[in-house]
Amino acid sequence: MNFKTTILLFLLVAFSSSASFSQEKLSKKERKAQLNESQGTRYFIEGEKNLVLNDLEKAFFYFQKAMEFSPDAPAIHYKIAEILVKANQAEKAMPYATRAAELDPENKYYSLMVAEIYTNLKQPLKAAEILERLTADGENNQQYNLDLASIYLNEKELDKALIVLDRAEEFYGIMEPITIQKQRIYLSKNNLSKAIEEGKKLVEARPGNPSYVMNLVEILYNNNRVDQALDLVFEEIEKYPSQPELQMAAHTLLKDKGEIEKSNQYLYSAFASADLDPEVKSKAFSSILTEIKTQERETLLDSLESLMAKSSPENADIYAALGQRRMLEQKTKEGIEYFKKSLLINPKNATLLEQVILGSFGEDADFKELEKFTVLGVDEFPQNPEFWFYDGVVKSAQKNDEEAVVSLNKAIELNANKNPQLDQVAFGSLGNSLYNLGEKEEAFRNFDKALELNPNDEQVLNNYSYFLSLEKKNLEKAKTMSDKVVRRFPDNGTFLDTHAWVLFQMEDYEGAKKYMDLAMMHETQPSGVMLEHYGDILFHLGKKNEALSYWKKAEGSPEASDKLSQKIKEGKYHE
Repeated sequence: MNFKTTILLFLLVAFSSSASFSQEKLSKKERKAQLNESQGTRYFIEGEKNLVLNDLEKAFFYFQKAMEFSPDAPAIHYKIAEILVKANQAEKAMPYATRAAELDPENKYYSLMVAEIYTNLKQPLKAAEILERLTADGENNQQYNLDLASIYLNEKELDKALIVLDRAEEFYGIMEPITIQKQRIYLSKNNLSKAIEEGKKLVEARPGNPSYVMNLVEILYNNNRVDQALDLVFEEIEKYPSQPELQMAAHTLLKDKGEIEKSNQYLYSAFASADLDPEVKSKAFSSILTEIKTQERETLLDSLESLMAKSSPENADIYAALGQRRMLEQKTKEGIEYFKKSLLINPKNATLLEQVILGSFGEDADFKELEKFTVLGVDEFPQNPEFWFYDGVVKSAQKNDEEAVVSLNKAIELNANKNPQLDQVAFGSLGNSLYNLGEKEEAFRNFDKALELNPNDEQVLNNYSYFLSLEKKNLEKAKTMSDKVVRRFPDNGTFLDTHAWVLFQMEDYEGAKKYMDLAMMHETQPSGVMLEHYGDILFHLGKKNEALSYWKKAEGSPEASDKLSQKIKEGKYHE
């Protein structure tokens, strides 16, 4: 507990001369006393200057010097105690603070310093004794009752805390923090009637404030006094019919009693109000979504959607709730669009951002559009490795490999081995981008790291083996990896094509044709690279006319090699 202290001009007059010059000559003793007083004042002023500058060492020195000339000046003892408290030396500070309070018992700031030191020394009840003395002195120190109550509450001295809170209430009047604290004490002591009494006092003292009514309703509801809570709510609604919070309370209580139709009428009234917090609406809407799906539920949700559109348009919480409903209805695209609208208003929603990003991947993914939200993720949550990973993947998909490498490395750095699965997929993606940038050995090292974490990752196995085949190196390793993949996925045209190309590079043309035949069979629209590969294999098997036919089918494809036109023109294979 920190006690607020006021910086006073501490009795500099105590060090200044009050004697007037007279015609009489001062005695030797009087002259010495006057000199000491003057010297002490100078050291005190220097101490104050250094304390203001937070040079505690110098300040301590000057106040100690001042004490040599004025050992009984309470202000000096106080200042030394203050320095030691600031230096976290509470035990050393205590004798000085205690002495200051003894020398000037009327100065409350000296006593407060002692109380603060007791608190620092983990002796709060000793501090409480001092505050009890201060608050007993009259109205001037009643503000310390709240500090005193805090001590008693922390020390579980609940009866003493109640006495002090009553004193504070008498001084300040009925205030929410005091009332709420008293209610908590009464409830902990199983004195429900007193807790309710306190709540009623607050409602009566602040008429028209629904939050105080809701506080009392919650206490009644949690103690199985639903009817009493309803009576209170209906009474308040009669006085203040336009307060939507009361309408929501009536809805909740009536629903608890099973009076659904009447409950929904109050719900409609609340949702129709622009004054009801949209977050409250969205939470209520989402709560209804968790109920068993019935026609009645759907009709209710439709009505609430209509009311929200009129009373709370263009709101992040409302868009999020509407998106949630669409996602539950398997209307993923609509749900994602609502989530996007929500994020463009309030981007600080990591869960929603992740749903948008993950829900937007797919064969027809718009990566340029998706990148807006991965960038939003790393901007709003720069310490979240997942968003850096998503950003790297999206940039890689757009062939922006330099930036992809930056994001993927950042994801790995932030992850710091905490999530092995994230590391594994990040290493795999990083390998792809590095290979595209020509950093082939570094790419292969990252593929190896990915496979250390998951030896069965089909994407890494496929890409690694394919890139090795392009480089015509470690072909046995490439064959082992691609063989592992096609055994697990015998119907995947892309994986079959990779295995065929590895065999082609190993000059096993018959084996390559076997797997390429399977690849073509499982692809309704073979890619340009597959068509070109098939032509290359056929050429090496002596089927030059068939090879030319497939090369021509690949012509114009963005995936074809830069040698394709030469192959077609000359009718022969070129690497």
